[in-house]
Amino acid sequence: MEKMKILVTGAAGFIGSATAAALARRGHTVTGIDNINSYYDPRLKLSRLRRDGIPLSSSWPETSAIPAAGTFREEVRFPDVPYALPLKSTSIPGLTFMRLDIADREALADLREEGDFDIIINLAAQAGVRYSLENPYSYVESNLTGFVNLLEFAREAGCRHFIYASSSSVYGANAKVPFSEEDVADSPVSLYAATKRSDELIASAYTSLYRIPLTGLRFFTVYGPWGRPDMAPMLFSEAILARREISLFNNGDMSRDFTYIDDIVEGIVRVAESEVETGERNAIYNIGRGEPTQLRVFVSALERALGRKAICREAEMQPGDVKRTWADTAKLRRDFGYCPSISIEEGTRRLAAWLLSTRLSQPE
Repeated sequence: MEKMKILVTGAAGFIGSATAAALARRGHTVTGIDNINSYYDPRLKLSRLRRDGIPLSSSWPETSAIPAAGTFREEVRFPDVPYALPLKSTSIPGLTFMRLDIADREALADLREEGDFDIIINLAAQAGVRYSLENPYSYVESNLTGFVNLLEFAREAGCRHFIYASSSSVYGANAKVPFSEEDVADSPVSLYAATKRSDELIASAYTSLYRIPLTGLRFFTVYGPWGRPDMAPMLFSEAILARREISLFNNGDMSRDFTYIDDIVEGIVRVAESEVETGERNAIYNIGRGEPTQLRVFVSALERALGRKAICREAEMQPGDVKRTWADTAKLRRDFGYCPSISIEEGTRRLAAWLLSTRLSQPE
């Protein structure tokens, strides 16, 4: 296997941190960047970096425990945290982290000092469907401006392959299941989804204009240890442990293609390490478990894993939400041998074990 120089954006995030570490452990030279914003508690992002041996300064907030799910979107003020200072992992050879914002063109210029990259994997984004109703500008800055900045960076650097995160949300309220890459995806029901679909169209234009090979991955609901605290798996788990009420939207009549983090990372690594012909290539793939799970079934699995009953309340559908997601992963399996293997029972068991070992929530 050829060893490559890889840039991973969103490298303090849930998927980004796991991907950067996995690629470095496989012998690649990986530079991870992240702006470490405060959409959710930045201490969780710092904890992920410390987990991977990034030697953060004592001026960065310490974490004696992983922040609870209820702290997402709380403002945590940083001391004077330097930007663009390369920090080499002390435990994973080949892994370096830099605090950079992809929406800042001048900041990205600092990356040129690190040399050119064979592959760019863009996992940075302003995430969350509901938050886009509150702060639409952050989605434009990160998901659109930042995306174009990275494409320009890739074009100037002669990047061999640009891989980027799209989302299952581009399918909108599609009634046909499972969702296929061939389905029309031109009716997003949230601003977040609209920015992700826009990225796919921009990518197509860059491939045609500059012959940059691009691969978009439409992620379905990803969960597991170190997961995002604003997403249902972590919110449900936290509520169960704290004996708080869980809101089941659309009166519980919802399902998601829950996919364990290790399966997602394995899929990204397969795409990154595969040979891709240069030229006009703009491919889009679903990446999920390929099997929908009702919310009530997922909650039941969490109850068994955590050893505690949930307190559930039915609620109305939220603006921007969709009733179900379900990935057709045949294309990714055919082209890259992708085969997710972690069941819901096993995934929730691993999540619960991590939550309990880190004491994310203090049981009563």
